[in-house]
Amino acid sequence: MSSTQEFIDEAAKIYKVLSNSTRLKILYYLRHQDSETDVKTMVNDLGLVQPIISKQLGILYRYQLVCRHKEGTRVYYVLDDPHVIEMIDDMLKHVKHEIKGEPHPRTLYDNKK
Repeated sequence: MSSTQEFIDEAAKIYKVLSNSTRLKILYYLRHQDSETDVKTMVNDLGLVQPIISKQLGILYRYQLVCRHKEGTRVYYVLDDPHVIEMIDDMLKHVKHEIKGEPHPRTLYDNKK
């Protein structure tokens, strides 16, 4: 298998991870935190139960989308790769255009037609 195919396969796995709205909600939440955040705080702020948040954070950690460290009984999380949030932002902009029926911004691709 070529290295390009391996990259494509891995990208598809990450897109699958990002296809869950709860995981996206957690990533966006972490994006707006000034520092590492523990699970208990996320439970309070996001209104989700601890087992759901912990399970989703485990998946995000496995795919290196968040980092974690433990202090006593608390586990703290922070974004591992802010570039992923930029990609999600771009997708949300696309969705916003589709829902509102607004035209997409012109791209270099448009100029080649």
